[in-house]
Amino acid sequence: MSTAKETIGIGMVGHAFMGAVHSHAWRSVHRFFSPPLIPRLAVLGGRDEVRTKAAAERFGWEDVETDWRALIARDDVDLVDICTPGDSHAEIAIAALEAGKHVLCEKPLANTLAEAEAMAEAAAKARANGVRSMVAFNYRRVPALAHARKLVASGALGEIRHVRTVYLQDWLSDAQAPMTWRLHKDKAGSGALGDLGAHIVDAAQFVTGDTITGVSALTNTFVKERPDGDGGTGQVTVDDTALFLGRFTGGAVASFEATRFALGRKNAMRLEINGSKASLAFDFESMNELSFFDGGQPATEAGFRRILVTEPEHPYVGVWWPPGHLLGYEHTFTNEVADLLNAIGDGKDPEPSFEDGLRVQQVLAAVERSASDEARWTTVPGVTTKGSN
Repeated sequence: MSTAKETIGIGMVGHAFMGAVHSHAWRSVHRFFSPPLIPRLAVLGGRDEVRTKAAAERFGWEDVETDWRALIARDDVDLVDICTPGDSHAEIAIAALEAGKHVLCEKPLANTLAEAEAMAEAAAKARANGVRSMVAFNYRRVPALAHARKLVASGALGEIRHVRTVYLQDWLSDAQAPMTWRLHKDKAGSGALGDLGAHIVDAAQFVTGDTITGVSALTNTFVKERPDGDGGTGQVTVDDTALFLGRFTGGAVASFEATRFALGRKNAMRLEINGSKASLAFDFESMNELSFFDGGQPATEAGFRRILVTEPEHPYVGVWWPPGHLLGYEHTFTNEVADLLNAIGDGKDPEPSFEDGLRVQQVLAAVERSASDEARWTTVPGVTTKGSN
């Protein structure tokens, strides 16, 4: 009797940094996990045929298309993976969903709140026909953060009081660093806010299980012009940093900081949560570790202890290496597509959904409104706050 599993044809649009890590995930997922569907790297999409063919050969894709519409229309594509800049997310995702194709879309979901709302609406309509969609917040698949969520949900921290999170990079600290698409608002939507802030907003809401209800924000652009690569300069039209305070539905207060100007910090995505019973802390630059403080210990013995999150009982870890053998950035994407394939195969909705992506976009939009209005407290639509006094 044959034990061969059904395949699912993947069509991916975009082949730069995100395209590389997504390609690796699709290639390797069924070699470690046991998803009900085996991905086939059917077609890679990109505007430049020569570059797209070179990327397809390097990453293991069978064919290429230079028009994403043609990619969606192909019979051998069952799932569309969107790894393009944010200005094209909505158009591609909505077209794919309407064509009956499952969708994985990189974060942030869209460049504007209106686009995110349209995408969530399209996802809801497609869901009724068994078409699934997911937004790619890969940090949810870091075993240490997934374990942190379990600790919070178990009540180990008690009542959550403080959420403190930052995302620090330094790749734009040099004023002579050249222009990229990430510095153009029409392409990226926003700067550090959407690129990094989206991740820490989602991580904070994911780990706590609560929703941000309002913010007070500041943004700033330190370098307003950069070399454009053609001997001239280009105008930077996005924020270089975003800082904001927030409040959660459960009553906790929060602080957020996102910047690409923190010299010496390469990818320091940090989260600390203080509860009535315990605290936990995480830093992606030590992504296999979680720090935990038990407030019930006597003062003479109390202190943060290091949890090495590499045991087979920890989320996702059991399919990988023996205890103490560390995971890396690329594993988060493999964990991510494994969850997506399992959801599709089981006929369930994957998480984070487009609705989750919309909730993040609502927070980002509130941050921008607050920052443009002298940091005025700005509510996030659709949620109310407990203990707001």
